[in-house]
Amino acid sequence: MPSLRQLTSSLLLATGLLFTAACGDDTARVTLKLTDAPGDGIEKAVVTISKVYLKGSVDGEEGKGDVVLLSEPVTTDLLTLANDTADLVKDAEVPTGTYKELRFVITGGYIQVKQDGQSRIFATSANYEGLPEGAQVDGDLQMPSASSSGLKVKFDKDADVTITSDDDQKVILVDFDVAQSFGKEAGNSGKWVMRPIIKGADMQFSGNVEVTLQLGGGVSFPVPGTTQLSSFSAVLINADGSRETMPFTLTTDSVAVADFKYLLPGTYQVDVVAPTGVSFTTDIARPAATSVSSGVESDVHFTLTSLDF
Repeated sequence: MPSLRQLTSSLLLATGLLFTAACGDDTARVTLKLTDAPGDGIEKAVVTISKVYLKGSVDGEEGKGDVVLLSEPVTTDLLTLANDTADLVKDAEVPTGTYKELRFVITGGYIQVKQDGQSRIFATSANYEGLPEGAQVDGDLQMPSASSSGLKVKFDKDADVTITSDDDQKVILVDFDVAQSFGKEAGNSGKWVMRPIIKGADMQFSGNVEVTLQLGGGVSFPVPGTTQLSSFSAVLINADGSRETMPFTLTTDSVAVADFKYLLPGTYQVDVVAPTGVSFTTDIARPAATSVSSGVESDVHFTLTSLDF
């Protein structure tokens, strides 16, 4: 089954930062934030999150230690949170203890993608409340188990997360990889299926990758103002092959940067894409490998050694 990345490039959705602060001897306060990054060809990715809870256990019995963080439905277009965060849960009181996973219950949604030069909508139902008024639904979006037991978010290396009242700040970064999580159902049914690939990591801070693009000596644009470094884009590729594209922002006439934020620790590749009709070379091989660590910025520097228009 082809992934959404194969059909419409990719969206790397990172959801979540959990902050815990001291709140008495046996509780802590938790704030849940969402973040994502845009994907080429994806126009909308709307979901209704009806419940979020931490799954724990008491005396080894599953379910007794569950803690609900969100019970009021929230509908959001994930693409509006590009490279940023927004509060989903604020200061929820959580008993101290050990939790095995985080779960998101999603009761509806739709994706809008470019296919054959047209925008097409695939929704969980034709009367899904999150649809824009008058929207035409072109096909089904199926979400197996999303509205019942919920989408499971396993923590880093399948380790449990322990929350204590002494925590000044605990951060759990949740990476919802949309590029790997959506795909067309086999055959010609016209249906799309969401089988989420979601990863979580318990850490103190999220990491980021700052990409720099610089003009090398003797390299320049033929006509000033026509094609600048800001017309180039940086591409971040995760270990699963999903791609996030971000335009460069000029810092000087000869230097531009792109900063990818809220990343899970791990290995990534970084590439550079030129505007249409422009070929180029750089001082280092592309894509370049880089590693992201908790709370650490990774820097990747490309110097343009030639430009051909």
